[in-house]
Amino acid sequence: MDSDNRLGAFLRARRQQVSPEEFGMAGGGQRRVAGLRREEVAMLAGMSADYYVRLEQGRDKHPSDQIVAALARVFALDEDGVAHLRELARPAPRRTRAPRRPERVTPSLLRLMRTWSATPALVYGRHMDVLAATPLAVALNACSVPGVNQVRMVFLNPEARNVFPDWPTIAAETLAALRVSAGTDLDDPRLTELVGELSLKSEDFRRLWAKHEVRAKTAGEKRFAHPLVGELALSYETFTVNGAPGQTLVVYHAEPGSDAEQSLALLGTIDTAPASATAAH
Repeated sequence: MDSDNRLGAFLRARRQQVSPEEFGMAGGGQRRVAGLRREEVAMLAGMSADYYVRLEQGRDKHPSDQIVAALARVFALDEDGVAHLRELARPAPRRTRAPRRPERVTPSLLRLMRTWSATPALVYGRHMDVLAATPLAVALNACSVPGVNQVRMVFLNPEARNVFPDWPTIAAETLAALRVSAGTDLDDPRLTELVGELSLKSEDFRRLWAKHEVRAKTAGEKRFAHPLVGELALSYETFTVNGAPGQTLVVYHAEPGSDAEQSLALLGTIDTAPASATAAH
């Protein structure tokens, strides 16, 4: 995972995704590589080509705030991307890693979720393992079963492409959110194991992971295709679980009076989810 030159790997991945035409440069068949050339990035960012090459090669790993801002502008990074670039440029000192305890959802949050009989909601951990889910979330989507890793499910379970009509978007968003959760701690043994497994088993994972997209899940809309109630378009909101670093609560809801609201109500009457679906694993 380019653990010795994370900054360079990020810069190289982002450079290859910038269209030369965006800056009025010739593209198409005149280029042997995708995206911008190194010297073009340097020119657009107002630095020497030699210095930018040193950044990509890892010979200089601590660019100034001005350089970070200039590169963020050239690569059109959003807020999450800029924050990630800053972390790579100013990494925290490595410390002796203490064994992490298994992630658990607090009893009070579980009690609260048990009252949400008409709401699909789930809690996932720092590696996107589903730690808890309401019965309706499980009935809606097999990727939301407690104990299942969402990343592994999206890329390795063929059924995921049927569940998510917008699978390419879901796959890209899932990896972008995983990178936000991991931050610069790519030496985490659990993350290393997960990325290694998926890199071996999924070409789509390898291609998307190499893009170094960084974007937190905050709010949006997601479409589900259910074999019993058909397609549902649901909005979602995400919340950081205070006191539980790395845990995120995701709550789905339908537009009042919509077909999706009726489908959710129907799905809630079908006994497809186990009574213990909200239990943390």
